[in-house]
Amino acid sequence: MRKTLLVANWKMNKSYADLEPYVSALVEQGIPKHIDLALAPPFPFLDKLRQSLKSSSIHLAAQNAHWESKGAYTGEVSFGILKELGVEFVILGHSERRQYFGESDAIVAKKVKACVDNKLTAIACVGESLEERKAERTFSVIEKQIHAVMEPLNSSENLVIAYEPIWAIGTGVTASANQAQEVHAFIRTLLAKHFASSESIRILYGGSMNASNSKELLQQADIDGGLVGGASLDAQSFLGIINNS
Repeated sequence: MRKTLLVANWKMNKSYADLEPYVSALVEQGIPKHIDLALAPPFPFLDKLRQSLKSSSIHLAAQNAHWESKGAYTGEVSFGILKELGVEFVILGHSERRQYFGESDAIVAKKVKACVDNKLTAIACVGESLEERKAERTFSVIEKQIHAVMEPLNSSENLVIAYEPIWAIGTGVTASANQAQEVHAFIRTLLAKHFASSESIRILYGGSMNASNSKELLQQADIDGGLVGGASLDAQSFLGIINNS
């Protein structure tokens, strides 16, 4: 049985003053035992958030990292540094990283490998654009992305996949539960080609999940949680998704 994983990706949002009230709202309600919950704030807030989460079961996540362990990479951060800060999950290959910062499948694969080698859990993102979906290229795009990530890995340990249809990120448009499940099931078959233990890999949905649609999405057989963007910025909104899980 795969445990539900919900990850709040705050992207470049929120302020330092928001941290305590947000965490307090989550902790006061309590996190159900069948859910793993992680918060991914902007980098400067990681240490403060780590301190706030000390007495809770909530995990700390980061939004990105560089594959090298150290060096002259101004503005970057290594997995080792993140590990020192108590980070457990790292989001890698998010569509916004691919679109705005030119991250290729090869770069994402290097990051995922470095993350796993550092014994942090990689949340490897895959997904197709609206143009690719309209051209009926969804499965070929996903297969290429998944193969790139899987090829360097020796095991499925410390790996989570997030399917994020690019056409449903920040647009308010969401894939139907059936559309999402179809792609998640396809991803599951691809993972099985690489690892005998593929059934243990959690696959998250990451396309405008919110309190209104999360229940139906999370009821699907191969949807094991959510990588939540906009709906995670408000604690009560995020609690609505937690309560539907």
